[in-house]
Amino acid sequence: MTIAAHVGTKDYVAALRREPRTLVRVERPRTEVAIVRMADEANHNALSGPLTVQLQDTLAEVIAERDVRIIVLTGVGDVFSVGGDWKLMTERAHSFAEREEGTVDLWRWIRQQFGGIARTIVHSDKVFISAINGDAAGVALAWALNADLVAAANEARLVTAFGRIGLVPEVGTNWALTRRLGYQKAFELFVTGRILSGAEAADLGLVNVAVSKDELEAAVLAWCERICRLPDYVVTMTKPLMRNAADMTFDQAMIAEEFAEPNTFTTRYHQETIRALVAGRTKAAR
Repeated sequence: MTIAAHVGTKDYVAALRREPRTLVRVERPRTEVAIVRMADEANHNALSGPLTVQLQDTLAEVIAERDVRIIVLTGVGDVFSVGGDWKLMTERAHSFAEREEGTVDLWRWIRQQFGGIARTIVHSDKVFISAINGDAAGVALAWALNADLVAAANEARLVTAFGRIGLVPEVGTNWALTRRLGYQKAFELFVTGRILSGAEAADLGLVNVAVSKDELEAAVLAWCERICRLPDYVVTMTKPLMRNAADMTFDQAMIAEEFAEPNTFTTRYHQETIRALVAGRTKAAR
């Protein structure tokens, strides 16, 4: 079964699910946290059909777990992911034009699988943290940059050289880059094909923090610890508010907040916290 014959179709995805190798692993350092690792180290975690489908299925399963609040996306070994499986794609791409639907099946794959994972990261109520442990390129870089928090190893390389291989930025990369860097800086990064280290990406504001590779997981788990101290509803309600605020007018953002805030006032956590604060102030005043 080849991409040229089946990419994007239900039959192809069903066949990919029969892949015997485990290409995505899940670790649980605590009940509320799931670390999802792309785990095809021999192929530098290239986004082959089986890996992509396993990742999409794994994320759906983890998101469905009520206790999980945070999902950390990372890779095994010394690489996050080199992006698309170009050997497979280039071997089969020439045949698309000969088929009845042309490139429509490829469009379906990009939208439903690659784009589907990006939309999951952005639209899920769970907090997504990307831990860029090594080289990150193409679609995988897009996934990483669109997480809620991004940490990178200083030694990691963020590869934005789409133009060098005749492609445009994809799967939400334009959205992430222009909002983090502004149009001109993002365009410069694209046309120069500059490869950024994790440390350089942090200096530009493209990632939240860069640390040594040995410290990366600890830094991410420290974020998880802070998030888990907050009531679940606070994070769940804030994520969509913040995600959409940049595309709203001031009044639209205000209205969204005004409808959300009264709900939080009625929660037991808020009421108990305020009572404790008031009691503390009263005691201090005596």
